[in-house]
Amino acid sequence: MFASLEELLKVSMNAPVSTDLLKTAVPYRRRYLSVRIKFGVALTIAIAWTAFSVSVASAWMRDLAELTNPFLALWTLTFVAFVPGFMNAFLATSLLLDRRPPRRTPLSYPGVTILIAAYNEEAGLAATLESIANLNYVGEVEALVLNDGSKDRTVETFHSARKSLQLPENIDVRLLDFEQNRGKAAVLNDGLAAARHDLVCTIDGDSRLRSDSLKEIVERYLSDPPGTMAVAGAVLVRNSRASLVTAAQEWDYFHGISAVKRMQSMYHGTLVAQGAFSLYRKSALEAVGGWPESVGEDIVMTWAMLAKGYRIGYAEDAIVFTDAPASFRQFYQQRKRWSRGLIEALQRHKSLLFKPRLSTLFVWWNMLFLPLDLTFTFIFIPGLLAAALGYYWIAGPLTLLLLPLAVVWNGVIFRIQRRMFASKGLKVRRNVAGLLFYVLVYAIVMQPVCLWGYVSELTGRRKTWGTK
Repeated sequence: MFASLEELLKVSMNAPVSTDLLKTAVPYRRRYLSVRIKFGVALTIAIAWTAFSVSVASAWMRDLAELTNPFLALWTLTFVAFVPGFMNAFLATSLLLDRRPPRRTPLSYPGVTILIAAYNEEAGLAATLESIANLNYVGEVEALVLNDGSKDRTVETFHSARKSLQLPENIDVRLLDFEQNRGKAAVLNDGLAAARHDLVCTIDGDSRLRSDSLKEIVERYLSDPPGTMAVAGAVLVRNSRASLVTAAQEWDYFHGISAVKRMQSMYHGTLVAQGAFSLYRKSALEAVGGWPESVGEDIVMTWAMLAKGYRIGYAEDAIVFTDAPASFRQFYQQRKRWSRGLIEALQRHKSLLFKPRLSTLFVWWNMLFLPLDLTFTFIFIPGLLAAALGYYWIAGPLTLLLLPLAVVWNGVIFRIQRRMFASKGLKVRRNVAGLLFYVLVYAIVMQPVCLWGYVSELTGRRKTWGTK
């Protein structure tokens, strides 16, 4: 079904990469299993686990079929137990097999243009600019703040912060002030047109880069396989103490999102190079027409790159800290927007479902989110309530088989993330309340929200960001 790795990495590049940038001070050699073999091992184990689950569940399915009907019984067990079990097994195995080569130091660093789309960002913009001024990147850096018709004091905040910044000679910070609010995609595309450098980095107006983050994401880009046109950075929550909602999101970003991106990049197809912190080749952005007008402009643009055969990587140790939604309403609007973005990407890039590459599995994987969230919302949650009353029709013995797998993959990614934190001089803080909320409540809240996002996009409801 899948093409060879050599075919996977053959992509046309619209602009040549300087050979000086690709030279490294110390060549890296290491023996390890090929990506295709790892994919095959993970897929085999996931299929074997699913087959075991199906065999164990035969009596449960028969009883549920007698209680309801055979189709509903098959649907319920498929999306309550079989599909989540397959996903957990594949994810855990992939993480255990992941042995990615380290970043390598180039002889010279290319210039980078940082684009910061800003709408009503007076609260966090000064700190964002300060983090740029503190970068230890030795190449040229051009930071463009793209004011999208803000109604607050974003422009005044920029000028005040700019005067107080002590910028190194290689870093320049400028404002592109657009009086009319046109949306994030529009100002990003204007920034892309104005960018002077071949590498373009995006961050949000409420994000803080660590001093070495830009250097590390560029090094990952230069060290990754040929055909890499974008690299997603590691986005973590800065304001985790603001509320229980942000405390739970700290674990979501630290565990769930990081694990999935790490797995996807391992198989050469990170599905979202998020706007909060990612690096792109300018010519690749231009080749796909820049960012599209949509609520999920980053995921739609990323899928456009994948449709052209480009590779998208992930720099797990290039960190940006961002402000997560602190209220449930803001969280609801954000996750609904992400879900709508997924539907937008699927509608615009259906060809990815049939593209012969390893990452095609994850496109189909995302296709399953709609029936998974539908089943979770209307069958599994009521099943939990029934189980609390002693009726184990839905939440029964087989669902407990998912717990060991969940413990395994959470343990693996925690070990990976803790090791990465230690290498950066960081510590994983105690966040027991957030962890309990994340484990016990988070999915019950998030799945119905995501489902509403899918329905909103499929039914053509008005699109808004809703988080400002």
